[in-house]
Amino acid sequence: MIAATAVAQQRPAVTAADYTRATRQLSPWTAPLVDHAVRNAHWIDARRFWYVDISHGVPTIIMGDAAKGTKAPAFETAALLTSLNAAGLKERDATKLRFEKLEPDPANSSASVSVGGERFQCALAQPYGCRKLAAPHAGQPSSPAQGPQAAAIPSPDGKRAVFLRDWNLWVRDVSTGMERQLTTDGVKDFGYATDNAGWKHSDQAIVIWSPDSRKVATFQQDQRAVADFTTTTTQVGHSVTDTWKYPFVGDKEIIQIQRVIVDVDDGQVVRLKMPPEPHRSSLCDDVVCGEGPQDMQWAKDSGTLAFVSTSRDHKVETVRIADATTGAVRDVFAETVPTWFDSGYNDEGINWRYLSERGEILWWSQRDDWGHYYLYSADTGKLLRQVTRGKWNVDHPVHIDERSGNMLVAGVGREPGVDPYYRSIYAINLNGGTPRLLTPEPQDHIAVPSSDGSYFVDIYSTPQEPQTAVLRRSDGTVVQALAKGDLTRLRATGWQAPENIAVACSDGKTLCHGLLFKPARLDPRQRYPVIDYIYPGPFIGTISSRQFSASRGDAGALAELGFAVVHIDGMGTPRRSKAFQDHYFRDMGRQAVPDQVTGIKDLATRYAWMDTDRVGIWGHSGGGNATAAAMFRYPDFFKVGIAESGNHDNRNYEDDYYEKYLGLLETDGKTTNYDLQANQDFAKNLKGKLLLAHGILDDNVPVSSTLLVVDALQKANKDFDLVLFPRARHGYGDMGSYMMRRRWDYFVENLMGATPPKEFEIAGPAATM
Repeated sequence: MIAATAVAQQRPAVTAADYTRATRQLSPWTAPLVDHAVRNAHWIDARRFWYVDISHGVPTIIMGDAAKGTKAPAFETAALLTSLNAAGLKERDATKLRFEKLEPDPANSSASVSVGGERFQCALAQPYGCRKLAAPHAGQPSSPAQGPQAAAIPSPDGKRAVFLRDWNLWVRDVSTGMERQLTTDGVKDFGYATDNAGWKHSDQAIVIWSPDSRKVATFQQDQRAVADFTTTTTQVGHSVTDTWKYPFVGDKEIIQIQRVIVDVDDGQVVRLKMPPEPHRSSLCDDVVCGEGPQDMQWAKDSGTLAFVSTSRDHKVETVRIADATTGAVRDVFAETVPTWFDSGYNDEGINWRYLSERGEILWWSQRDDWGHYYLYSADTGKLLRQVTRGKWNVDHPVHIDERSGNMLVAGVGREPGVDPYYRSIYAINLNGGTPRLLTPEPQDHIAVPSSDGSYFVDIYSTPQEPQTAVLRRSDGTVVQALAKGDLTRLRATGWQAPENIAVACSDGKTLCHGLLFKPARLDPRQRYPVIDYIYPGPFIGTISSRQFSASRGDAGALAELGFAVVHIDGMGTPRRSKAFQDHYFRDMGRQAVPDQVTGIKDLATRYAWMDTDRVGIWGHSGGGNATAAAMFRYPDFFKVGIAESGNHDNRNYEDDYYEKYLGLLETDGKTTNYDLQANQDFAKNLKGKLLLAHGILDDNVPVSSTLLVVDALQKANKDFDLVLFPRARHGYGDMGSYMMRRRWDYFVENLMGATPPKEFEIAGPAATM
């Protein structure tokens, strides 16, 4: 006992002061120290726009006029805050203001300002005389039998909104609050506009309004035969259960949709004349994918609806057009692929467009190994031409002028010598030709176009340099500079930017790109343990954006504690070639892990201070899956792993996700094509230290996924650690800081070989001032 105590006392200690310094690298501390880094802009009309410029934490609304080339503060923030408080806003700290919307009223020299979820009308000259505006009429509260008031989806003209009640679609008049039922035959588990993809379920109505605000495109979702999924609370007394429909990979019965168009004026339901089809999207694992255009797109005259039908295995995409009045459907064309199809990149939305004025479909495809545009006739389905080509990807459309055929698009990988993930903005035409680069700065560009595409606000940055915002004409010429990010105050704290890296992928010929966070106060004579953060794809990579961010999770904090932190976008992730993204198709158990190994080894040949005998890895969700895979498949390389909320066996996950990336479940009676991705089957190989974590109420990745690994580790007589959150879902909620602290402790103790401070609490800035 004395000897053991003596050994323990020889371990170096990481103190509470060290942890406190590390917390200062988290976003709540770093983000307020970045000045003038504009992240978005909003167009009022074809010429006027507004954005928020923040200095020393205080936001100022700036209004710009593109035609005049002018910009000026719409309000003086301190005076505006005083007036807002007088009108009822309960926020006295200007640094906590979050301006959400600005709607100028030039006729009355005033503007509607939305802040903190409330709307105020304020004069554009001092004294502002703000007055609080009534919220749009939400209607009368629902009766207990009807259930809670559901979120309503407003029409384009803002006069009406549709919502769900008792499995049926209703419409509400925004000005009066009067409600009217639109569908009547919706029943439990066979309702209209149902928002349920298994992993995601809510009372939100899934509808696409027609441009004339008279119709909605939606579906009646049949999930009556689909298996149930249940979560159970942990509490004193009887538990409370939450049960919904959640199909798993390989289930015979999955969610089916029957497409309909509902006339909001008279409640007529036009059922499209086609069979039911799987609940699928051409891009994501849901019928809709975030904001922007979806797989249902209206003609501008609201007469027809173009949509894409996706096969269960995502190998066949069929473009169809329906008559909104009769429900008649005709097939336009189809594309079949050998692996799986995507219609764009998940974070930018669906890339295809229904060009109804031209009678054409602009289709995005990776058929030549790169993401490019192809133009089809909407009448005949004939391929008219390939619009873009070459070894680069059209990332997403910025603006399309149907009449002239002129387009602005974002593209990646085209400019030599530029990081292949940095987006540039190009001018192209639907007739084809060479794209014209409009943004020469070798940085990642975000373009926010005016309604007619004559101008766009260009916001560009890198992981090292903050956002610069300029106004450009459609030919790329700069009209005026809007704002330039300033890191002076952030750098004064000792903050260090990550370094861009390009390292060897596991195929021995391709470069994988990423970021390196060097240990704080680096001494090249020392050796530092390495932590690899991973998200394996395929729909998104480890690094979600190349735009500047003062903090990327807790990577900077771990570097402050003395670790070298590595982020690598391995093969199998998007925005490179299709072959790059397909690299682990049907062998998804490896999911970018081999590239972490070769990448870290390659990096260590350049930096001798990186200790490859002490490599740890962690990730959440898909990253938790990859972390366990790394620990089980490369047990001599990865010494410590933290697998959070991992989908360790995707036969226990929603049907759409892995049936797309691994294929439909196949079996010969003894084995399946999913065996190689089941982490529990490799758990016996564990040699290092592994911490598993999961929320009991996880409604995305069932906790059974982690418990399968727990069971296998116990049967293999392996030591491991486990953290369960009885009241947490997939992201841990208010337990996130606790998990972060446990993560730091685990790496400090098991990878660094030091003693962490006892039960350090990570609290926000207000709690530690």
